Amino acid sequence: MTAAGLEIKDIQVRYSRLPVIHGVSISVGWGEAVCIIGGNGSGKSTILRAVMGAQPPFSGRIFFDGQPIHGFRTEAVVRLGLVYVPEEKMLFRPLSVEENLLLGAYSVKDPRRISQNLDFVYELLPRLRERRKQAASTLSGGEQQMAAIGRGLISNPKLLMLDEPSLGLSPLLVDELFETIAKLRAEGLTILLVEQNVREALDLCDRGYVLQTGKIVEAGTGKELLASDNVQKAFLGL
Repeated sequence: MTAAGLEIKDIQVRYSRLPVIHGVSISVGWGEAVCIIGGNGSGKSTILRAVMGAQPPFSGRIFFDGQPIHGFRTEAVVRLGLVYVPEEKMLFRPLSVEENLLLGAYSVKDPRRISQNLDFVYELLPRLRERRKQAASTLSGGEQQMAAIGRGLISNPKLLMLDEPSLGLSPLLVDELFETIAKLRAEGLTILLVEQNVREALDLCDRGYVLQTGKIVEAGTGKELLASDNVQKAFLGL
């Protein structure tokens, strides 16, 4: 049994007193890639925001590396090594690509480590090296997504959470994105992926959870969920 890096236990999240996440429990073991799949408005991104302290749970508990983090501020969660790449990318458009990447290293104090991490990002995502002096505003949608992932990686995270990384990308760029995530997985990085691109996510990940209207309705390995009648009918059009 893989030791749990992240454990979400029976959390409930409310918006304006209205429950939107109902008793959800999810675990991500060290070295695993785990996905949460579901349609628009199912609550996938809300779970990630709850983990990061941006939308604290009304009830339930969240543990990272065995430490309770529910109630932590976002900065404190990041310092523990848990990094979130939001759907919105949130790049600083007037700044260069490299300046945006280095903003992700604010919690790293050793300049040599920052330089090493930057080299790792450029090796993984060589297009960012080519664009490093360009303003972020000049990047294509796919390049912006890669820059957002690179900014998350430069802090050397223990666990990387990706929120809808393929949203709005062309099929060719989606393939490239999932190749990048597969490389990170091969490096041993622990990943929690929220994604509407169901087939690609389940092909990539060790395990997955299906979320509908704020509740986990099915869980299993990627292969098990791809073979599930419910997943095939709801998400794959089979």
